[in-house]
Amino acid sequence: MDPIPVLRKIIHVDMDAFYASVEQLDNPELRGKPIAVGGGETRGVVSAASYEARKFGVRSAMSGFLAKKKCPQLIFVRPRFDRYSEISKRIRQVFHEYTDLVEPLSLDEAYLDVTHNKKGNPSATMIAKEIRQRILEVTGLTASAGISINKFVAKVASDYNKPNGQKTVNPDEVEPFLEALDIGKFYGVGKVTEEKMYQLGIFTGADLKLKSIEYLTEHFGKSGAYYYYVVRGIHNSEVKPDRTVKSVGTEHTFNENLSSEIFMEEKLEIIANELDRRLKKSKIAGKTVTLKIKYSDFTVQTRSKTLMYFISDKSLIMETVRELLYQEKLKDSVRLLGISLANLNNEVAGAKKTVAVQLKFDF
Repeated sequence: MDPIPVLRKIIHVDMDAFYASVEQLDNPELRGKPIAVGGGETRGVVSAASYEARKFGVRSAMSGFLAKKKCPQLIFVRPRFDRYSEISKRIRQVFHEYTDLVEPLSLDEAYLDVTHNKKGNPSATMIAKEIRQRILEVTGLTASAGISINKFVAKVASDYNKPNGQKTVNPDEVEPFLEALDIGKFYGVGKVTEEKMYQLGIFTGADLKLKSIEYLTEHFGKSGAYYYYVVRGIHNSEVKPDRTVKSVGTEHTFNENLSSEIFMEEKLEIIANELDRRLKKSKIAGKTVTLKIKYSDFTVQTRSKTLMYFISDKSLIMETVRELLYQEKLKDSVRLLGISLANLNNEVAGAKKTVAVQLKFDF
């Protein structure tokens, strides 16, 4: 028997081209122009693209070389994460004017549970509209929102009327909305899974809904049950305001490939400095140190070591990183190095109970 869906009033707020929009906000000369944050003409990866750049097919995670090829007039801008973090804090303050049930997913997006909100407003749609207006007033930036009965549908809906728009999917509209949806629009279906679903004749939510849970589990493992339930509007995950950070890390892509461990040590010192700053700011320590190596052929290798005690000091991190670096011979020249710390001292056990909400209410 399928679980009973728990209906809540959930808003997913997603800033519009956040990093790029911040750069255009701070530098009027960049407004209306195609810009990419991060990347570079020959190296690096695009972190974010303005909507002007997206018209040419420039996307986040695209190589700077390909981005420039698609949009010759593209302007590359160095990322300023301290600035993005500063504005993100202001945005979260706006969220907390309405509810304390806020679950940030990143600097530029979050889930809000407004079933019972500080304003006593029964309309999640109106709250989303107010929040977007407040964000504009406070930061000068636009946001989009999705509003529905659970996190999954709200997340999908927030992409519908971007930029600077919102979409509400009412309780009685959820299943028809999901049935009509292209399978690639389902949150959690990546390119590889999308291709596999196409091969199985699954192109829309309606196609997915025809498949049994046994069939989906056979072809997609544990994810099969997830797909089976979400297409039926069943996703009972709560908004978790105390979402625990599982790891803290930083990485750098280099302008030229590195082939000597000695040069890599120098770069790793810089990366460790940045990680040390972030750990001190967050007051976090961890036991598992991971060294990430991306080779010139784009293959990625990780090497990890778990210590008996928590560390956060740069010198102790580097001691372990050096050990990992020389653990085995490098198979090729290196284009990216990263260091992360996991098994953190902020991880706590325990889960909250799911509270059912009345099945009938206005959005």
